[in-house]
Amino acid sequence: MSWLAALSQAMSLDDFLVASSAATALFTFVALWQGLVARDTMGRRVRELVAYRTVLKNSVRVGRRHRTRMNLRQSTLPFMRGAVVKLNLMRGRHTEKISLRLTRAGWRSKDAVVIYLFVKTVLPLALGIGSVAYFAMLSELPVNPMIRYFILILGFSLGMFGTDIYVRNAGDKRVKKMNNALPDVLDLLVICAEGGLSLDASITRVGREMADAAPELAEELALTSIELGFLPDRQTALQNLSKRTDMPRLRSLVNSLAQTERYGTPLANTLRVLAAEFRDERMMRAEEKAAKLPAVMTVPMIVFILPALFIVLCGPVALKIMDLMAKS
Repeated sequence: MSWLAALSQAMSLDDFLVASSAATALFTFVALWQGLVARDTMGRRVRELVAYRTVLKNSVRVGRRHRTRMNLRQSTLPFMRGAVVKLNLMRGRHTEKISLRLTRAGWRSKDAVVIYLFVKTVLPLALGIGSVAYFAMLSELPVNPMIRYFILILGFSLGMFGTDIYVRNAGDKRVKKMNNALPDVLDLLVICAEGGLSLDASITRVGREMADAAPELAEELALTSIELGFLPDRQTALQNLSKRTDMPRLRSLVNSLAQTERYGTPLANTLRVLAAEFRDERMMRAEEKAAKLPAVMTVPMIVFILPALFIVLCGPVALKIMDLMAKS
């Protein structure tokens, strides 16, 4: 017996109409509540401060758990490293590309490439074997064959491409956060440059000031300031920033800073122009999203609002017709 037949036996038409009306009213109330409720910004900040103090108080216990996880990780890393070396997965150019992708996602430890290669090798085998076992278990149940084949293909696909998709999504989220914080960082760089600080001192100061508001971009700036201090070529340090992040905006910033270093143009004017350009671009993206809102809201209106409207308007008439037909 299909689930549609079971549902039709368990619920009548009146019950289904009542349940649909209740669900529609609930979703409408939640949407209106989220849109019209007043935001208590000060209260939220106070709660965040209290939560931060609680975390500091429990740092000893958290530190113990972290040490336990680190010990577990250190115990499994030799096995992963040995498997990767035996399978000859650490190839030169291929490893460099993987390292750049992991660095873009924020994983720049020396064992990140080893963990990535091990997971990418083991995950297809594990999910493939699990999918085959689940497929064999479903073969004894009255399940549609298309569903069983879909689960089998889904398991193999997740095993083959799941690791790359996860790393790419993590990198995209990190890049998005850095893009949102870049205009503010440029404004601070302009203030530091107009205050007489050099490029190295400006990057160091801004990275320290933005550590709480934008930790991802602050980390990249801190690494760049360190490289500017010990690398013989300053252009190499700036180019490394562009390679680590793989952001068009930071690439244009790096090119502008390189031209400033080469030709001696004023640093504050260059940063001010870039900050205004990036802020205008961010405003254009917000306006673009606002312009897309009517088209995006069309489907939710059709799915949630129109059925409720039809139920309210046509429901009483339909119930009266059903009563008259039952009496006749």
